[in-house]
Amino acid sequence: MNGARDQEPKNERNDERKANRRGAARLAAVQALYQMDIAGTDLNEILAEFESHWLGGEVEGDKYLPADANLFRSIVRGVVADQRQLDPAIDQALTRGWPLKRVEALVRAVLRAGCFELQSRKDIPARVIVSEYVDVANAFVDRDETGMVNAVLDMLARSSRAEEFGQKGG
Repeated sequence: MNGARDQEPKNERNDERKANRRGAARLAAVQALYQMDIAGTDLNEILAEFESHWLGGEVEGDKYLPADANLFRSIVRGVVADQRQLDPAIDQALTRGWPLKRVEALVRAVLRAGCFELQSRKDIPARVIVSEYVDVANAFVDRDETGMVNAVLDMLARSSRAEEFGQKGG
């Protein structure tokens, strides 16, 4: 009888570790996309650099969480492959007169990664994706920009996954 109760914390720890690995992958993906945008780094070069130095490694004395490498690759490759479809969707969700190209590069990376996951990862609830990317944004930008990330991703989630929000498809 006690064995079942002992098992629950282990499962919770495994779920927590898995969630942390996914969160670390999202954070690394945003950093990689930012670096690609700013420095013009090639896709294969950025994947190799992050996988060998950043994912679960130590850089300049900072220890990085182990990340889900498959999710990291999926997000970075997916954003690069789908950027021509992602950017217009994000532009439409942004306030009129404020196109994506005018948004700071790091916030642009967060929005692209979040939009990609909302469109391609139907196995992950939309609210989880929005929350994760708001957390990622919070690590880098101020409250106003984090609020904007939340609003834009929420709007994209509600339009692309209306059924999850009790709305008719749109």
